[in-house]
Amino acid sequence: MANYIYDPDTDELIPTDSVKGKLLVKQARLKANAVVQSAGSEMSGGGVSSKPMGAPDPNRTNIIEDRPTGPTGPTGPTIDGSPTGPTGSPTGATGSPTGATGATGATGPTGATGSPTGATGSPTGATGSPTGATGSPTGATGSPTGATGPTGSPTIYTATDGTKFTDQSSYVNYQNSLNTAKTAATTAFNERVSAYSLLKSEFEKYGLGSLVGDIRALAEKNLSPSEFSIELRNTKAYQDRFAGNAARIKSGYGALSEAAYIGLEDSYQSTMRRYGLPESYWAKDAMGTQAEFQKFIAGDVSPVELEDRIQLAVNRVNNASPEVMQSLTQFYPGITKGNLLAYVLDPQKALPLIQRQIQAAEIGGAALQSGLSSNVTRAEQLAAAGVTQQQAQQGYGVIGSGLQRGSELASVYGQPAYDQTTAESEIFNLPGQQEAAKQRKKLTGLEKATFGGTTGMTSSALSRERAGQY
Repeated sequence: MANYIYDPDTDELIPTDSVKGKLLVKQARLKANAVVQSAGSEMSGGGVSSKPMGAPDPNRTNIIEDRPTGPTGPTGPTIDGSPTGPTGSPTGATGSPTGATGATGATGPTGATGSPTGATGSPTGATGSPTGATGSPTGATGSPTGATGPTGSPTIYTATDGTKFTDQSSYVNYQNSLNTAKTAATTAFNERVSAYSLLKSEFEKYGLGSLVGDIRALAEKNLSPSEFSIELRNTKAYQDRFAGNAARIKSGYGALSEAAYIGLEDSYQSTMRRYGLPESYWAKDAMGTQAEFQKFIAGDVSPVELEDRIQLAVNRVNNASPEVMQSLTQFYPGITKGNLLAYVLDPQKALPLIQRQIQAAEIGGAALQSGLSSNVTRAEQLAAAGVTQQQAQQGYGVIGSGLQRGSELASVYGQPAYDQTTAESEIFNLPGQQEAAKQRKKLTGLEKATFGGTTGMTSSALSRERAGQY
């Protein structure tokens, strides 16, 4: 609590811890000491107390403590349920502006000199605080809400999908969203049904009419595009129409897209018609399928390979000499003129194998044309050595013109037989070619020695010089 000292010059209370207050305190103590000393001198001879009556206490100054704070204004009453109580008195009661007058000091005893009056007390007590403490500006806040009454049973709102709400606004928003979704679904369904009519005409145009019924059923299911595609491929009609894909997968090949599948079918059909194949090989049925095409697709036969197969059957066999067909049916009994095309087009039979068989038949036919014989082993050996039909015709022409004379000379001179196999080894450069050439030269030498320089084998063109033209 702060202490104050009265300043009679200004009639103010001055804090004792201020500079001016400290000076006033010091002056008051000096005055008190002077009074005490003066009174002591006067009474030193009379045996009277050295402290004059009414004299100020040297240890006490005119320091006045703070007056207590004025009372706080009353708190406004609280009203139950009122969100705010009444506002309290904004200002507490004003304190008395002037403190009570200080009591007059007691009259000191008469000194030896008979001083009639003791020291005068402070005429005025310390001034009270001019204003009491300010009251609380606002009374205590009342309870904002009165006691809640008992809750009744809430209203339940049920949406069309069964979802329940107790809040009407949430229910309305949710039901509106359901109605919007239903409207959109109905619109989409109608659009899909309309699209079905377009799909039907397009599918029938491309020979896919068997899928129309399944497409309509799927269109009514409200499927996504990916789901629609999966469901369509699982239908029996689809699997029958694109049966080649299932066979491809079993053989280790990948399935073809619908567009690629149909594109291959069109290429097959175009090639077959161009080469004049019977309609049974390329005509499609009501489902748009062709059994031969399914075999080609399952066997991964490209349009180029198909054309190579057809050329083998049409150009190199059907259009070849009768001797070629004779050799073919002789070498490979399963082949006839009637099933030649089907045999060649069968994707289960590798194209290189068919090519080698026909090449062997052409070599055998060349031998037959030169009056010689042939067998499948020798013909396939020559085919494997790269002998073509034209080379076979030239080579067998040389062999046929001199073989009989060589056989006769071998018999006359007691030499190993000079037969067709020996001549083929020399002419077609097969294993044993050098031994065959030596045998022929030995026979021509013996003939020259016997007939004076002439030989039938030389004139018959079995000499290497003429054979070398091959």
